Amino acid sequence: MADKLISYDPSGVFLPEHGITPAELADLAGHLDEARDEVLADAQLWADGVEVPAEKVPLDAGFHDLPDRLLADFRTNGPRSELARIKAAADRLSGEVDSVVVLGIGGSYMGARALLEACCHQYYNEVEPAMRRGRPRMYFEGNNVDNDALLDLQRLLQSRGDQWGLVCISKSGGTLETAAAFRILLHDLKASLGKDSGELAKFVIPVTGKTGKLFELSQALGCKEVFEVPDGVGGRFSVLSAVGLTPAALLGLDLERLLAGAAAMNEHFRNNGPATNIVLQYVGVCHLMEELRGCYTRVLSTWGKRLEAASLWYDQLLAESLGKHEVGALPLTVVNTRDLHSRGQQHQEGARDKLITNLIVDQPSRGAIKVGSSDLNQDGLNELAEKSIPNILAAAIEGTNLAYREANRPTADIHLPQLDEYTLGQFFQFMMLATVVEGRLIGINPYGQPGVEAYKKNMNAILRR
Repeated sequence: MADKLISYDPSGVFLPEHGITPAELADLAGHLDEARDEVLADAQLWADGVEVPAEKVPLDAGFHDLPDRLLADFRTNGPRSELARIKAAADRLSGEVDSVVVLGIGGSYMGARALLEACCHQYYNEVEPAMRRGRPRMYFEGNNVDNDALLDLQRLLQSRGDQWGLVCISKSGGTLETAAAFRILLHDLKASLGKDSGELAKFVIPVTGKTGKLFELSQALGCKEVFEVPDGVGGRFSVLSAVGLTPAALLGLDLERLLAGAAAMNEHFRNNGPATNIVLQYVGVCHLMEELRGCYTRVLSTWGKRLEAASLWYDQLLAESLGKHEVGALPLTVVNTRDLHSRGQQHQEGARDKLITNLIVDQPSRGAIKVGSSDLNQDGLNELAEKSIPNILAAAIEGTNLAYREANRPTADIHLPQLDEYTLGQFFQFMMLATVVEGRLIGINPYGQPGVEAYKKNMNAILRR
């Protein structure tokens, strides 16, 4: 089957009273084109390495052509390329450990978790190694301050008696949640090695900046495989760098397909105008629904369990990028049909401050399970015996959208052809491009997150006073 591009259907927002019109979206085309041109110019400005104008600082536009650069490097330099070195390091560590703990917070772990949940077995850490393709179990820590959760992970690793390793991801190494977890687990790892503790560095892969605390610590440990968080790529834009690629390689995912999907989205973004460009259409709909209809809450409604982490990744991307100067939409992740039995009532009949975007996978990755017939038909399901779980999900999506439409509740649909590395690469790049385009459209610098630094400064001051 030929690779397909993800698609966007905004028809559910074209509603009387509480939606927008196709004409209003068309009228925005010129502004969307200007914002797209500015984003492309930002990427070129960063690539040229020239001085950035003061009003553009910070300009972390390096994410834009990163997939293309990494693929070109791989084709040109083969085993010396960054992609090949990441794969080789992951293969080596996978051959020596049964489990790996990925340490990082925010953009340093959310993309990796999204890839695991979307592309791997749903009970990845519980199944036999053969069902994990011989790759190690993966756990995430250093993303919160939870004493009991960390203690439970320590006890789990100790109880198994298997060899395990660490991937620590932090550009500076100064983020306290990650740094504290790294110190604690590094001590445990050294203790687990006993007389072989001199080989500690072999079981640690840092992903960090060219300087900083984690870089210095990795040098002191003697780590041979240290990968860079690239300059000009902010944390929430880093999923397609070594930050996300290193855990993905440990999971045995196809890195080239992941990057190829993102590169395909870049090509689409560059070469299509507002009428056919799904990035610009998405931005236009979101912007107009906020400006004209007061829909300041953006619900990303994932259908099925496997995209919840991808939606939470987008929560951070949108909130940190556009939540500035007392503006910016509030992102909200829901998983349906689960959350139709919790938030569904509020979305159907509550305040009209929401735009619901459905994230739909068109083709299941596994064989369809039928309901089947039974001699015990007290549940009355024999009449649905030939229906499958995907049939039920499709009916739920159609029925929910119909209910929203009848109540003049705006919805739009993002369709993913299937869940694999190529599609996830597209999705990540789609959302990152859309976020920076909207920032430029509304005059907000989508890079940097000054508000996040306030709690860090206060926390550290309190601990050290």
